[in-house]
Amino acid sequence: MRQWLMRIVVIGAGIVGLTSAWWLARDGHAVTVIDRAEAVAQGASFANGAQLSYSYVAPLAAPGVVQQVPGWLLRGDSPVHLRASVNPAYLRWLLAFLAACSANASDAATAKLLALSALSRASLTEMLAATPVDFAHRRNGKLVVQGSAAAMASAERQMRLQATLGSRQQALSRAACLEIEPSLAAIAPRIAGGILTPDEEVGDCRLLCEGLHRALLPLGVRFLLGAEMRRPVLRGGRLVALLTSAGEIEAERFVLAAGAQSGALARLAGIALPVQPLRGYSITAQLRAGSNRAPIRSITDAARKIVYAPVGGALRVAGFAELGGAQAEAKPQRIAALAAALEATFPGACDLDGLQPWAGLRPATPTSLPLIGPTRLANLWVNAGQGALGFTLAAGSARLLADLLAGRTPSVAAADYAPRG
Repeated sequence: MRQWLMRIVVIGAGIVGLTSAWWLARDGHAVTVIDRAEAVAQGASFANGAQLSYSYVAPLAAPGVVQQVPGWLLRGDSPVHLRASVNPAYLRWLLAFLAACSANASDAATAKLLALSALSRASLTEMLAATPVDFAHRRNGKLVVQGSAAAMASAERQMRLQATLGSRQQALSRAACLEIEPSLAAIAPRIAGGILTPDEEVGDCRLLCEGLHRALLPLGVRFLLGAEMRRPVLRGGRLVALLTSAGEIEAERFVLAAGAQSGALARLAGIALPVQPLRGYSITAQLRAGSNRAPIRSITDAARKIVYAPVGGALRVAGFAELGGAQAEAKPQRIAALAAALEATFPGACDLDGLQPWAGLRPATPTSLPLIGPTRLANLWVNAGQGALGFTLAAGSARLLADLLAGRTPSVAAADYAPRG
């Protein structure tokens, strides 16, 4: 009989939970993954922006954001929308977010995110070498276009900061943007310039999750899908089991990697995590046969906060950030806005009949830094809060978690991501 090091339950079957299960199983633990959904990748991993954006990790809290907050509160059609609420946890989150909007705080968060993203790139490469998965993965580069001289100046400042931290990026004029991406001709008048990151990647996160699910089964990982978590079972200040709709699940360690649900589930165990749901939207449109109007690289329209990622034979268009709503339903006006932006930016590139719309909740922290490590409840660990960077940061977050559980010294400063709850 195989000897396991520990029994570990991973709560969540999205990309963060599944990569956590992979690294923990590789270390020799008996891993059980539970999720309330009937299949893997049914939350934020289902149809996200499809970008593995290792060098473009600037936090949402940034200099200049405070002045935009009134508009975000009052305008429902704003690219970023904050819901007004008197919920104490939400208000605490919002105050912490505003406090993180200084240049010093934003620069510090960027450095920590870049360190974790570098680990994530290396970790995903190692995972795919050991567990090949076809998920339309390729390195195609990323171009972030700016809509004004002021926005371009700010982007160049961020580029210079990231260059000191190892990022390889290039500032381009409008003409240079159009030279490498002629597909942008329709919006040329509103392009002031752009930042090119040549080694960014794309992939279908859901396909990667499904591939990991298949690969983990022969490694002895057990999956309990469609299992609703009802309450934790606590004894002597320890979490000893989870009471679920599938019964009571015991383990020595529990890893909370439940995405936007992580904050609510942690509260059941008396743990406060600064995680709020951040709703985002996407559409997936099939490329027209023979059309050369689609972009070669991933494109981010910074002014409109919309990303375009060519993945497989389709273009994934994602955008908007709505904070404070607990439901993942797709608002028709948001989907229509993405479709209109696609046709205005890349006219004729895609078949707009049969668009696949999606909305999902991402787990956001005030600083955009994920929470990885043990909580004050000794055997409850967390791997959550990756926000819109879940796909990008998942493999590195999982490796950091596994290193900490094994007592290994990680290659990044673990204290930078330590939960405070």
